[in-house]
Amino acid sequence: MRRSEPWSKLLLAAASLLLLGGLTPAVPQTVVKMGTLAPDGSPWHQTLQIMGEKWRKISNGQVKLLIYPGGVLGDEPDMVNKMRIGQIQAVALSGAGMSTIEPGVMALQIPMMFDSYEELDYVRDRVAPKLETMIAARGYLVLNWGDAGWVHFFTTKPVTRLDDIRGLKMFTWAGDNDSLELWKANGFRAVPLAATDILTGLQTGLIEAVPTTPLYALLNQSFGIAHNMNDVKWAPLVGATVISKKTWDTLPEAERTDLLNASREAGISLRGNIRKMGDDAVATMQKRKLNVIHVDAATTAEWRKEAEGVYPKLRGREVPADLFDEVRRLCDEYRAKTGDRK
Repeated sequence: MRRSEPWSKLLLAAASLLLLGGLTPAVPQTVVKMGTLAPDGSPWHQTLQIMGEKWRKISNGQVKLLIYPGGVLGDEPDMVNKMRIGQIQAVALSGAGMSTIEPGVMALQIPMMFDSYEELDYVRDRVAPKLETMIAARGYLVLNWGDAGWVHFFTTKPVTRLDDIRGLKMFTWAGDNDSLELWKANGFRAVPLAATDILTGLQTGLIEAVPTTPLYALLNQSFGIAHNMNDVKWAPLVGATVISKKTWDTLPEAERTDLLNASREAGISLRGNIRKMGDDAVATMQKRKLNVIHVDAATTAEWRKEAEGVYPKLRGREVPADLFDEVRRLCDEYRAKTGDRK
């Protein structure tokens, strides 16, 4: 029995080590819950998934991004409210949703202000730092900027001029009372709805016109009912992915720069793909009976003149006056450099 004692002690020591190893606490993991209207499997959703995988690798599994796509957490204002009270920690939003956080973002979506993506990029690159500072003051960090294409009017009846749209019941974002009143004041029959209710609204006749992008019209199948698209570029639909500053500050400090860089890279990589897919979406919908209404230069000028007539009501009300002026100055600066819109 005495000869077996050393072996017994060794076995006891090994068992103790195993027990101690089992009690070693695992590396704490931060779960970041993110909501978005982007449909499940859409390019936006896929990009967020790729970003989440990069976060996991950068943090060695300490940060997990959990994405809720397709509006399962509600419309954009609902998701922003959930982020404010801590039910979720991040959201990927369109400009309409971003304006509920910081109204200044609407400076990048002024109707008939921008002529091209190049012009939008020129302006956005120069105003983004100021916007990000304003958003940070409200408790949020911008992870990346993006866009979802040009907003066109999709309608159940063909329309050529803005007056034609005034005769239709038009979707507008629920919760944005300033925009609602502005549309109504200019003779439009605006109907406030959640973005998640657009298709139902078209099916029931509650709405007959939807200002949206071709890619989104294809993905949510609204073009099947609103099967006419006016080709006037009303405004770019910008967007951003944001996270609460409170949550961001809990992420591993040593990895935050890399996490932010990965997020910015995801936004830039998506931008070019989305723009091409927007063009492709129009061709795809045309094969499925979409009627594209081409508007000549003179009629486009009428649209621009009418939109510009509303600028005094936008400036200082929906868009902070200084930002409105800066965007307009930058547009003029870009055109002077390139010779566009002479």
